[in-house]
Amino acid sequence: MSNTIWLALGLVLVFEGLGPLLAPRGWREMVSQLSQQDDNTLRRIGGCLVVAGSVIAYMMYTSM
Repeated sequence: MSNTIWLALGLVLVFEGLGPLLAPRGWREMVSQLSQQDDNTLRRIGGCLVVAGSVIAYMMYTSM
């Protein structure tokens, strides 16, 4: 179980790092636009990401 969590964390870091690595200017613009959003919009975005990640994790867990 511990190895799976570390693998998942490593993959998250890889995907998070791809944006600034491949398109730093676009990534900076996206972060700038996100920082100008109100709290409710950011909460909705975060909630959608949590739900999507949970669904993907559940689907991968049940297919094993």
